[in-house]
Amino acid sequence: MIKKVGMTVRYSIFGYLIGEGFRNVFKNKKSTVASLIIMCATMFVFGIFFIVGENVNHITQSIEQQQGMEVFIYDEATEAQITELGNQIRNLDYVNTVTFKTKEQALEQMKNMFKDKRDLLATYEGENNPFKASYIVTLTDLTMAEEVQSQIAASSDIISSIQVRSDTIEALIKIADGVKIVSMIILVILIFISIFIITNTIKLTVHARRKEISIMKYVGATNGFIRWPFMVEGMIIGLISVLISVLILGGCYNAVATQIEQALIDARIEIPLLDFQSMFGTLMIVYLILGIGIGAIGSAISMRKYLKV
Repeated sequence: MIKKVGMTVRYSIFGYLIGEGFRNVFKNKKSTVASLIIMCATMFVFGIFFIVGENVNHITQSIEQQQGMEVFIYDEATEAQITELGNQIRNLDYVNTVTFKTKEQALEQMKNMFKDKRDLLATYEGENNPFKASYIVTLTDLTMAEEVQSQIAASSDIISSIQVRSDTIEALIKIADGVKIVSMIILVILIFISIFIITNTIKLTVHARRKEISIMKYVGATNGFIRWPFMVEGMIIGLISVLISVLILGGCYNAVATQIEQALIDARIEIPLLDFQSMFGTLMIVYLILGIGIGAIGSAISMRKYLKV
């Protein structure tokens, strides 16, 4: 019987703390909206950099799996010329493998990479196929890519262009590093702004209830009991910001990604972007940590003066 009473009291206290947190959110509507706006802005900006970084890493990994170079051939080239070019490339030093890819295979590869968005390539079937036949060349030593590229370019006049993937990888790695540094700097700045806004928002609530808090202190309420409703308020603001930010970011990303992927297809670049679902899990974890963490820290800071922690 005593255990049941103890559990009931515990649940009653827990319900009171949660309930007070929710009431505080709706009591101070203007302040809550201000906090939500700055929190959503923080998460949205961070989300943009996070998504860019994830896509750059994905593209880098995709290209790393195909290290070497791709030699594109003019459509007018005859089979004999194409075969001769392949033999010339195979006889060069530092060449590891040489694989021929037809126009049709290039189109099919693009379709497979874009998976559920294959319909974007529907207009390129048959005679409308804009892709070029090519030789995929891998090397025994990537540091010799420039020399091999020069030798291949000079070996035949049916070569349209040569794409060296090692150069692309280096460029993408630099971009990825830059995105990470910029995103961290911006994130830190926005976190401080968010904590400042939430701290002042909750200070208004605390100030309005200062007499009530003093009475609670006099009758023996612990600092934790007084602090928790305000902590809950901050965390609720953070959670609402997470939901709003994910919805806005997901909608914007899907719309922009479709346009970018169409541009990549038109440029015959075989690199699809990540879909939002594949990044959703990691993004939500980061967002929840940010949202709840910023809300809780802001609330704790705002209470220090009144609780004399």
